[in-house]
Amino acid sequence: MPIFMDRHFIEGATHHAISNAHEKDLKTQNKHGVKFLTYWFDEKRCTAFCLVDAPDKNSIQNAHDEAHGDIPHEIIEVDPNVVEAFLGRIDDPTKASSAAENKVDSAFRVIMFTDLKDSTLMTSKFGDTRALHLLNIHNAITRNALRQYRGSEVKHTGDGIMASFVSSDDAVACGIEIQKKFKDHNRTSTDQELYVRIGISAGEPIEDHGDLFGSAVQLAARLCGFADPEQIVISEFIADHYEGTETLLDIGEVSLKGFRQPVRAYSVNF
Repeated sequence: MPIFMDRHFIEGATHHAISNAHEKDLKTQNKHGVKFLTYWFDEKRCTAFCLVDAPDKNSIQNAHDEAHGDIPHEIIEVDPNVVEAFLGRIDDPTKASSAAENKVDSAFRVIMFTDLKDSTLMTSKFGDTRALHLLNIHNAITRNALRQYRGSEVKHTGDGIMASFVSSDDAVACGIEIQKKFKDHNRTSTDQELYVRIGISAGEPIEDHGDLFGSAVQLAARLCGFADPEQIVISEFIADHYEGTETLLDIGEVSLKGFRQPVRAYSVNF
């Protein structure tokens, strides 16, 4: 059966109430031929997301309706591997010893893109072997920084990496670490100098009539494309929630492909 993710907007809900609703879903799932795999809850934004193995969307709606009456506002079909890459799990977390530790995490994620400058020209300029070697330098620097700052690699884009983070601070710190390591490489290595662009945005897994992290992914990718080599460009949300000591430069509103209105962006000075 396909895997779906649904989105609920539940004003005033608590972790306890959402946990109880999930337990009710589990008790009614067999009757409707579905399997509720796990859920995420963002108390601040009043949103809950369920991951469900089901034959179709109607079965999910009927199961929710009988269990507790909270019908999802949106349901999309998803790839469980992609969900796990973004959110870190596709089943319920292990029960902890205390109620406080049992709070289910939010599905809100920070998305980062890296883009290696002129990567598509490297093969014609240097040949396959050396071009791959240079790309592997980028991969190693980026993946080491992701491990250091609790980032999760979602996919390799061919000339960069898309990653997700729980924390805005971790994402920006990771971007800074990547840029610093590239500077170190260029200063100390006898190899080809390498330069990378980085874009960072954030959002929920399902927006109205959207794909998994649709606009958050698109914005991070566009900000990455807008950035100059050696630059980190972040969205307004990231700037508003960043608590690091680095100075943020307000770039102003920028026009990006795929966005009807200009988007305010910031550059991270480091």
